[in-house]
Amino acid sequence: MKQALPLLLAVLMVGCAGTAKKKTVAKTKPGTTGTHMTVRTTAYTHTEPGGVNNAIGSRLRFGGAVYSAASDWSWLPLGTRFRIPELGREYVIEDYGSALVGRKTIDLYKPNMASVRKWGVRNLDIEILEWGSKAMSLKLLKPRAKRGYIRTMVAELQKALPHSDQASATRSSSAPTPASPPPPAIAMEPAST
Repeated sequence: MKQALPLLLAVLMVGCAGTAKKKTVAKTKPGTTGTHMTVRTTAYTHTEPGGVNNAIGSRLRFGGAVYSAASDWSWLPLGTRFRIPELGREYVIEDYGSALVGRKTIDLYKPNMASVRKWGVRNLDIEILEWGSKAMSLKLLKPRAKRGYIRTMVAELQKALPHSDQASATRSSSAPTPASPPPPAIAMEPAST
């Protein structure tokens, strides 16, 4: 019975998803795919600060099989793949921006400023195809935490991740440090008699 209950709930949720649009962001477990949610979308382009490369150092993508998108990585982490059924396009989160932190907004990459202005702000249904990695997001953001908005994402990611994931993200993102020398010996004077 315990095994059948989650399956029954999943079937009911999928059936309901096709009949009504959700007004709020769905709460889901990372790793769960096929999740639908309505999100606020905006647009950005390479002529804005940040240039033609995304936060992971590769070129922003428009056209082809996958398009670039940005989000608050503590909400939609680096590597999250989603589809916008209305557009028939697949996107991947590979960028972030200061205006996105804490806003539950996805910024879609566009090839020019005219396309950005034309896009404006739209609330769209998305389908999560694959969740990204909060641990990898933390690993990339920690060394960049000089900026306040990045510190905010780091703090949220640290709250969301188990301590073991944080430790591995910290170990792999920082340069190895030499072993610290043993503490100096404390010289004791002989007791006077």
